[in-house]
Amino acid sequence: MEFHDILYAKSGGIATITLNHPDKLNALTNPMAEECVTAIEDAKRDDEVKVVVLTGAGRGFCAGFEIGEVKAEEFSVVRDRRYLAETLHRVPRALAGLEKPYIGAINGVAVGAGMDLASMCDIRIASDKARFGMTYVRMGLIPGDGGCYYLPRIVGIARACELIWTGRIFDAREALAMGYVNEVVPAEALMPTVMDFASRLVKGPSVAIQLSKHLIDRCLELDLESALDATEYAQLIARSTEDAREGPRAWVEKREPVFKGR
Repeated sequence: MEFHDILYAKSGGIATITLNHPDKLNALTNPMAEECVTAIEDAKRDDEVKVVVLTGAGRGFCAGFEIGEVKAEEFSVVRDRRYLAETLHRVPRALAGLEKPYIGAINGVAVGAGMDLASMCDIRIASDKARFGMTYVRMGLIPGDGGCYYLPRIVGIARACELIWTGRIFDAREALAMGYVNEVVPAEALMPTVMDFASRLVKGPSVAIQLSKHLIDRCLELDLESALDATEYAQLIARSTEDAREGPRAWVEKREPVFKGR
């Protein structure tokens, strides 16, 4: 497959998607979103891929939606709702079916749609140069790419309201303090840190990891009894794998387990 607006590479069980408009701080365009969907779908189908990483080329992660593509004077309620469904919203919908870990390597500015892209990740590791902001309100808009869904689940309702209503910019250290990112590292250490973490997951029991991600997502919407029922079924699948036999065996033999993802 051929990409123009992103870079897509697979190595050692890790698929890396790199937004690739560095001259515009990787501002999101419809073609870029379409290529992200194509890459995500490929990563889903490839059994060799165990982890997916998202980052940006150059000094930015994603500076929001490319403003040049927005034409307010041509607004139409019906057409614009369909436009979102058929373009940008295909990214979160594709990710909803991705049960493999999805890690954000936030290398620079992530604002507006860029922060929404970051919020779609399961885990975010940020460069100390990263900056964040739900800047839609500055354009008289609401978060258009799932921000009202993802952000409250990460930082809580009150904090999400404050960030969405003010559109203020905050740095990586504040993002860490509020729990938006998992770790902040020097810029030059970002990709080595992310790839080291991803490699550890690749070596883990991938069936159990993917089942746990699926279960976490489901349990956010379920009552306790339904969540426990779902857990019982997921555990039956996990217990049937070779990895579930290798783990206890390695523990008894006092060695590191060698998981095979089956």
